[in-house]
Amino acid sequence: MAAAAPPGARRGVLFDVDGTLIDSSYLHTISWWGAFRQYGYDVPMASIHYFVGMGGARLVDNLLPDGRDRAEDEDIMASHGALYASHWPSLRAFDGSKDLLGQCHAGGLAVALASSARKKDLQVMRDVLDADAFIDAATSANDAEESKPAPDILQAALDAVGMDAADAVYVGDAVWDMKAAAALGIPSIGVTCGGVNAAELRKAGAAEVYDGPRDLLDNLGSSAIGRLLA
Repeated sequence: MAAAAPPGARRGVLFDVDGTLIDSSYLHTISWWGAFRQYGYDVPMASIHYFVGMGGARLVDNLLPDGRDRAEDEDIMASHGALYASHWPSLRAFDGSKDLLGQCHAGGLAVALASSARKKDLQVMRDVLDADAFIDAATSANDAEESKPAPDILQAALDAVGMDAADAVYVGDAVWDMKAAAALGIPSIGVTCGGVNAAELRKAGAAEVYDGPRDLLDNLGSSAIGRLLA
């Protein structure tokens, strides 16, 4: 069992949102695919999906040729944003997402969303989650200089709730989530509902892997979050 926190220390959970709490990873994939095709790039969807979870600039840089006209990158990202926005009405929370946030909150833990999403996309997803009563803070791509796998967004979330990395757990669905948490020494929990398999998540640093929010909630007591609640 983890050592008891000093008096007054705050413990909590940071959550990724896309692919972790909201079923959106493949909507991002098809939106990037469409944006790339608009600018003459035929990138396989499987390749795109692997990089979903990074910020847009990093994703584009990893998927497009080095010798491209980089002046188009901003337009490609804007195109992705417009295509993704067309899918907003289709967004759904994964089973158990709201209940998981609520259980963490009820246990006295701080709850923060630490997402690479654009601010307006994050607000739409918060509306879909309908769990603001359980959320203490939320950070987006607008709150960090570098996107995942850099840890900037996670650090911003820690700062927003006044919490040290040693007192936190991070839940995410992408390799980049696990790497960002590892950079700060935060134990990470992986969920496979975003489409990345358990082996990849563990290889990237996940201490535990669950099918999704409901599976994590059903096993909360024995999870890394449960150790924070103890």
